Amino acid sequence: MFTITKEVYFCYGHRLMNHKGKCKNLHGHSVKASISIQQEQLDEQGMVCDFSDIKESVESYINKHLDHNFLLHKDDPIIPMLKQQNERFMAIDEHPTAEVLSKMIYQHLKQQGLRVYKVVLWETASANACYQEN
Repeated sequence: MFTITKEVYFCYGHRLMNHKGKCKNLHGHSVKASISIQQEQLDEQGMVCDFSDIKESVESYINKHLDHNFLLHKDDPIIPMLKQQNERFMAIDEHPTAEVLSKMIYQHLKQQGLRVYKVVLWETASANACYQEN
């Protein structure tokens, strides 16, 4: 099995409602996402796929939905104020954790036809969350 990994970087803000720690407060992260693609056979160029294909697919999704966006649970009471102030945000069905974001990126890449193996989202230099299917 062959595996390649492409890293991309972006920033987002969020908060985790009802969280007992500091993440209950509004805050932001500068993150690294590592996207790994797997293939049993290499293509005619001797590659799993071109790194630029991964970059193009993941960056278009991240730029449209995640980068410099405020990510909130759909029931967050701050949403009406953000709407009133014409602030950019995205409300999602789940709490906007690193685990959930890695799954969102994974699912997007899979829908784009990439044979994504796993997505690791580094929320800090020492903490990451990973999503992969069995």
